Amino acid sequence: MKDDLKEIIFSEGDIEDRVKELGAQITMDYAGKSPLLIGVLKGCFVFLADISRHIDLACEIRFLTASSYGFSSVTSGKVKISKDHDYEIKERDVIIIEDILDSGVTLTALRDFIVERSPASLKICALLDKSARRQVPIEADYLGFECPDDFVVGYGLDYAERYRNLPFIAALKPEIYS
Repeated sequence: MKDDLKEIIFSEGDIEDRVKELGAQITMDYAGKSPLLIGVLKGCFVFLADISRHIDLACEIRFLTASSYGFSSVTSGKVKISKDHDYEIKERDVIIIEDILDSGVTLTALRDFIVERSPASLKICALLDKSARRQVPIEADYLGFECPDDFVVGYGLDYAERYRNLPFIAALKPEIYS
């Protein structure tokens, strides 16, 4: 599996340090509140597990599935949101937890989906921002790292459902996904 990697972009230690910082910032910003963390499956599961342990507040964790990629390395432009939500969003302080913000297509659709349900507030926390791929104007309120314009895997991010279990984030060799 490691032979498929071009280079490690963010080490396990870099990620751990930044996730702690993000958790501390969210704890300060939401002091006295109980935010609802909505993870975007499947890529967020590692990031959400780690950041939630660094948020020193009573918070609720839920999940949605949203994708515009399927098994491709580029967005289709059509977003599919599934995993019917069985929880109340109205008047809640919601934080979307996302692994990577790139084209912005999926996250914009998810943001709009949640806004329609009248949250008290809505913020976006993304581990990575690959702004070179942005197709729609959207930004994260909490951001881990700016990401180079490489196809990255690891720490929950995948290519064709593989590589999620790597403890770091690495660029995948182009011959693997082209």
